[in-house]
Amino acid sequence: MSEGQKFQLGTIGALSLSVVSSVSIVICNKALISTLGFTFATTLTSWHLLVTFCSLHVALWMKMFEHKPFDPRAVMGFGVLNGISIGLLNLSLGFNSVGFYQMTKLAIIPCTVLLETLFFRKKFSRKIQFSLTILLLGVGIATVTDLQLNMLGSVLSLLAVITTCVAQIMTNTIQKKFKVSSTQLLYQSCPYQALTLFVTGPFLDGLLTNQNVFAFKYTSQVVFFIVLSCMISVSVNFSTFLVIGKTSPVTYQVLGHLKTCLVLAFGYVLLKDPFNWRNILGIMVAVIGMVVYSYFCSVETQQKASETSTQLPQMKESEKDPLIAVENGSGVLSDGGGGGVQKTAAPVWNSNKDFQA
Repeated sequence: MSEGQKFQLGTIGALSLSVVSSVSIVICNKALISTLGFTFATTLTSWHLLVTFCSLHVALWMKMFEHKPFDPRAVMGFGVLNGISIGLLNLSLGFNSVGFYQMTKLAIIPCTVLLETLFFRKKFSRKIQFSLTILLLGVGIATVTDLQLNMLGSVLSLLAVITTCVAQIMTNTIQKKFKVSSTQLLYQSCPYQALTLFVTGPFLDGLLTNQNVFAFKYTSQVVFFIVLSCMISVSVNFSTFLVIGKTSPVTYQVLGHLKTCLVLAFGYVLLKDPFNWRNILGIMVAVIGMVVYSYFCSVETQQKASETSTQLPQMKESEKDPLIAVENGSGVLSDGGGGGVQKTAAPVWNSNKDFQA
């Protein structure tokens, strides 16, 4: 199996793991929050990250991956920013209508495209832009219902979009810049994310729910679903970093909207959630957008691979030319003794070849 095939297989595995784990945790959390009344989402997320770090620490102890320290300031900044973005998304949901919150999530893709274009000079073809437009239109039809605006909610949503985009772009760039795997990055950033949410979580949840997380009655059923949610979160957090590292932040957001459509469908089938023609039409349009996006991405990847393969023989051909030429000069050196002893001139190195190559 070639390296390209291994990479494609790994990418498909990462995408599949992300979809399955994310849909599973949404269903689990929905039962925990809606049915059992445990509405402390930010605090629950801090527990998710704490369990993820402990799981990775055990994996490190078992030598399942190698610890690779790198710039501690980058790790701390990245971890804290991720924690802040999660808190802001929860606040955005708390201070806005569900429809406006869904619009906030839709805004992450165009914002990510804009930031990568401005600061990383990344180019998105018109075909990719067109497919993303179809996708966002479909998800918008399926999920956006009421749009109630308020100043505080709008500011929180704007901050949530910016911090989420920057955090996801950093996930990709840090892995490439420092040559660390998704596991190594997650292991080092998890404590900072967990600490940020562990400190702010009870306050934010109290602000949004008017309840105290420490005063909640923890029945055996609630504890079971919390433990189950934390176990699934290990897979969710790992697959998130894996997908962004292997693909891009935009692809991860496209995958996120696929999860949204699947959650709507599973909610109707399993939990008997209300479902109407708008949901069906929106999901169909979104799926078409995802298929078109995947197709264009695949075509562009193959084109880049073929261009790279055609450039390699040319590079090898140029490497055959000597970078430094040797001229067999016919000059004669005489020793200063006048005895007529002659020496053939040493080869002359033509350094101009370096500039001509």
